[in-house]
Amino acid sequence: MTHAHRGPCDAGQVHAAAPPAGALSNARKRWILAAAVLGSSLTFIDGSALGVALPAIQNDLGAGPAAVQWVSNAYLLTLGALVLIGGAAGDRFGRRRVFLIGVVLFALASIGCGLAPTVELLIVGRGAQGIGAALLTPGALAVIGATFPPDERGKAFGTWAGAGALFGMIGPLVGGWLSDHADWRFIFWINVPLAVLTVVVTLRAVPESRDEDARGLDWPGALLAMTGLGALTWALTAAPDLGWSHPAILGGLIVGVVGLAAFLWAEARERHPMMPLGLFRSPVFSGINLLTLLLYFALGGAMFFLPFQLIRVNGWSATAAGAAMLPFAVVMGLFSGFAGRLADRFGARLSLSLGPVLAGLGLAMLGLMPDRAGYVDGPLAGMTVMAIGMTLAVGPLTAAVMGAVAPGHTGVASGVNNAVARVAGLLAVAVLGVVLSGLFANGIGGSADAREALGAFMSGEATGPGYRDAFHRGYVGVMFVCALAALAAGVIGGLTAPKRGAQSPA
Repeated sequence: MTHAHRGPCDAGQVHAAAPPAGALSNARKRWILAAAVLGSSLTFIDGSALGVALPAIQNDLGAGPAAVQWVSNAYLLTLGALVLIGGAAGDRFGRRRVFLIGVVLFALASIGCGLAPTVELLIVGRGAQGIGAALLTPGALAVIGATFPPDERGKAFGTWAGAGALFGMIGPLVGGWLSDHADWRFIFWINVPLAVLTVVVTLRAVPESRDEDARGLDWPGALLAMTGLGALTWALTAAPDLGWSHPAILGGLIVGVVGLAAFLWAEARERHPMMPLGLFRSPVFSGINLLTLLLYFALGGAMFFLPFQLIRVNGWSATAAGAAMLPFAVVMGLFSGFAGRLADRFGARLSLSLGPVLAGLGLAMLGLMPDRAGYVDGPLAGMTVMAIGMTLAVGPLTAAVMGAVAPGHTGVASGVNNAVARVAGLLAVAVLGVVLSGLFANGIGGSADAREALGAFMSGEATGPGYRDAFHRGYVGVMFVCALAALAAGVIGGLTAPKRGAQSPA
């Protein structure tokens, strides 16, 4: 049966499995891709807008550095810990169904964030957003993987990344404008109409698909992962305040390490693990996930701390800081599909080695910009070079991960890769926060109240050339750590990414 003349409105019925990719018309595939992009745009816009709004949120809610880090970390923690089980749930219960549940949960949590009167409740709402994102993010990628044949996936994932970048392009501008002229809370309200549109398109266009052999969900693994990641992140975030020798910090580090070790032990023995360790027998799958960890560590850390540098040190408005992100979004939006087609034709190895190296060079350029730079002599060149590198890498990276597993495991594979990316961002904010705090303290003479002074400066309550110089020193250190991580990702890509025509082990 062919769907050559069917539009999106003809896909309302839920099927036990998706029609073969070849049976779907190109128009139907475009609608399915549109649904995946719309769902993912919830996280793209929300995350990019929140980055430039964090200084305003910190000032409005009276939050310290640790609390504002947790506004970001709470989301990354629940997303990183549960995205694995989200991918497995899609394989078992239906990728479209789980994707839709994730979209609705994300919208409801966004409403809670928009109403939050305190930073503590905002952190809770952000954690709830992470749960929704843990269901919709691997669901979107798995829907694409189930729809497009292998020789079209690079282009499809590149188009997904590029369209997501275009959606994300308005995030920093909107977030900055709302922070300067209105209320940052509207950042979260934007998600509600987008979620409604996503649900409508998905119900009318996306066929259901699942892995008929999938059984069980690994809740013990999810609990151990969240415990280990949560304890480790809390210890890294609180260490600058309490000191590395504080019993609570030592206890948090121990619980974190033991929890993650127990997670790996449990996954090796779980009948239906949310992270099947056997997948890592593939050198391509293992190498690309390590590349993902390093590359998204670099990106997540840079995008968290760059707005503070531009607003607090360079003296920019939040709107101008949002505009600084435009080259990244424009380049990815215009050329991600082209980068995916290049990888389809010539193989992923060139893209996954050259792309991260260019991203690392761009990050180094962002670190070298003067502390009083304007737009042209400041972030423009570095952001553009980084964007070219990320554009080359993102689509081929996702396609290589999906191609390294059997077709029935695409949900699990996308869940693992997304978990790695989110955990990378989580660790980046925590670890680089320690780097920034240490360099800031040295910059103001190692004062015992350095953490308090850093919080006052980041919230805008304290100013002065001494604080600006100290923060700039910390920012430079953070950006060069990010650059080194991206360069290491390029080396790994050159060693492990598949060449043209190479078949990844399933």
